[in-house]
Amino acid sequence: MVINLRPLEERRSRAPAIAERLKAKMAKLEGVALYLQPVQDMTVDTTVSRTQYQFLLQTPRMEELAEWVPLLMEKVKAIPAVKDVATDLQLNGRQVFVDIDRTAAGRYGISVADIDAVLYDALGQRIISTIFTQASQYRVILEVKPEFRDGPESLGHLYVSAPGGAQVPLSNLAKFREQPAQLAITRVGQFPCARISFNLAEGAALGDAVKAIKKAEKDLGMPVSIDTTFQGAAAAFEIALKNELWLILAAIVVMYIVLGVLYESFIHPVTILSTLPSAGVGALLALILSRTDLDVIGIIGIILLIGIVKKNAIMMVDFALDAERTQGLKPEDAITQACLLRFRPILMTTMAALLGALPLMLGSGMGSEMRQPLGITMVGGLILSQILTLFTTPVIYLWFDRLQRRRAAATSP
Repeated sequence: MVINLRPLEERRSRAPAIAERLKAKMAKLEGVALYLQPVQDMTVDTTVSRTQYQFLLQTPRMEELAEWVPLLMEKVKAIPAVKDVATDLQLNGRQVFVDIDRTAAGRYGISVADIDAVLYDALGQRIISTIFTQASQYRVILEVKPEFRDGPESLGHLYVSAPGGAQVPLSNLAKFREQPAQLAITRVGQFPCARISFNLAEGAALGDAVKAIKKAEKDLGMPVSIDTTFQGAAAAFEIALKNELWLILAAIVVMYIVLGVLYESFIHPVTILSTLPSAGVGALLALILSRTDLDVIGIIGIILLIGIVKKNAIMMVDFALDAERTQGLKPEDAITQACLLRFRPILMTTMAALLGALPLMLGSGMGSEMRQPLGITMVGGLILSQILTLFTTPVIYLWFDRLQRRRAAATSP
């Protein structure tokens, strides 16, 4: 079912809130389970599931899926961070196994092929003839009447012809076992699989849900033959978390090399990079206070802060080093003069970036959910870094300068 909502300006609620109201009303209907999720223009999901996030279990043996998926489902349903837990594993089907007594069949001179032919004649819709007319052709299908194939007990009414022409009941030659069966078998690659899908509870983070599901899997002690992975948005989140730290570290290393070549120093690039922790802390505090998840857009905002925030320290350190080398000022006088003369451009550039990020943070139009994490991280990082940079950068600059002078004095003859 596809539900098209009115434009955002014509309704008071967003899609998730409307979905929750619909599910609350449908919950009153006994025997009906409703799953709704907003359709996104940009998605990384390659498969459709009942709910937003997917957890995949894959194994060569179908019996293991039938045994362990329901157990894991119960564990996942008990996790407070998730809701609307569902699976595409459908075990409500029934199948009948025919166990042939080869010894008894051999006494009648009946082979397994004879029994197989009788079953196919009765239930397999065997084509036994074709009737040709001037305009068309009609195939003659052999099968038993519908009233004789209503259930597994109808197999006992079939007879197999013995070599002498005698009709032997199939129940004398085989036993029938009825077992549960899957209505559909889903595969990823070469192996059968089952998906457990879920939504996040109100105020829960995807990272907490991922950790809780992995812990539930570990506590359950599933066999190693079952391979478990997240799919779609949950898998992209997991991969992003693995590469996030390395991405930020690589950006910092590249900046250190560039600044080191620019200032011909091993020390002062660290002075400039010392402004980054305050920006990161400010961005994370803003996300926590606004109850916003650190998603991919939020990470992009933190990376943007790396470039925006360090320009404050660059303007001060660049002016101070130039004052020391060209004007012969002491480090204390040079950094003090740099703070006084660069305060206005620092404030102007910071306010320009801050005012540019405010519409992203405060916007409420269509698609604002994607833009808000970017604005929140930038506003929070800029405010805290602006306050701390003007006080901490001169201190760090002088401390590194004194450290460099002490090392030079200690190594001089």
